[in-house]
Amino acid sequence: MAVALLTNTTVTPTVTVNAQTASYTFVLADGNNTLVTIANASANTVTIPPNSSVAFPVGTVLNFAQTGAGATTITQGSGVTITSTGGTASAPKTRVQYSAASAIQTSANNWLVVGDIV
Repeated sequence: MAVALLTNTTVTPTVTVNAQTASYTFVLADGNNTLVTIANASANTVTIPPNSSVAFPVGTVLNFAQTGAGATTITQGSGVTITSTGGTASAPKTRVQYSAASAIQTSANNWLVVGDIV
């Protein structure tokens, strides 16, 4: 069995920031190496759309952060199920300004939300 040896290889992951100022529905481009920031002084929502609208591959991670003073609630689109340790498991909220969380797709319309949530 031949083994290939890589030398002098550097991998630099990059994260794209998608800055939002109001409630927002995730799009396909937000998957994995993107951070969606929500800068709003008032309460707002980020919505995970159903697989029939946006076909994220299973295993996709949606990253988001509340950069404004208004709490961000993670909501489920029609047919989507969110589970989390938040006070309302199907609609967790970020805890405070600069809280961040991730939604991990475990099957077509099922997402696990983890992070700095209540």
